[in-house]
Amino acid sequence: MVLKENKNTTDGEAEKNDSPNTPETDEQKNSDKGNNPEAKDDLKGVEDQLNEQKDKVLRLSAEFENFKKRKQREIDDFKKFANETVFRQLLSVVDNLERAIDSATDAVEETSLLEGVKLTHKELLKLFESFSIKRVEAENQPFDPTFHQAVTHAENNDVPDNTVTNVLQKGYLLHDRLLRPAMVVVSKGVEKQTPETTIED
Repeated sequence: MVLKENKNTTDGEAEKNDSPNTPETDEQKNSDKGNNPEAKDDLKGVEDQLNEQKDKVLRLSAEFENFKKRKQREIDDFKKFANETVFRQLLSVVDNLERAIDSATDAVEETSLLEGVKLTHKELLKLFESFSIKRVEAENQPFDPTFHQAVTHAENNDVPDNTVTNVLQKGYLLHDRLLRPAMVVVSKGVEKQTPETTIED
């Protein structure tokens, strides 16, 4: 009798240990199903960091593109206007040549010296043209303070007020930048004098 009871007890314990229907814990179930709240929070944090880094990269990329464009504009401007100082000094040479031509043209015959001066003047203007230097349009044009410098006014009813009637010194542009304004005389209307009336006694 005793031996039989011991045998039954031993078999019962073995059945308990070998039972395949042992229930899983809650953590195991949640882990298996991927419903762990801590894991979700960690994943959301990683996604937020990734989006933040993407925004930073996009901003840096846009800033770099703007920097490249700005530097390219500066390089282009430097190439266009690098010789500005030299050309500004050459303008006085052109002025002197033109004065010499004007004064010598009054003579009856053109000498070989005058012809040489004219050729030199022509070559200088060709050089200017090759570097995109052009004269400012002034004579008979409306006065424009951007390109013209008024030296004096002259009364004139033949043209509208504030019209350039005479150019004392030519102005020049380098590309679209003003090298030197044109020095000009600007018209103004003649004031009409009203006759004085006398009162007779």
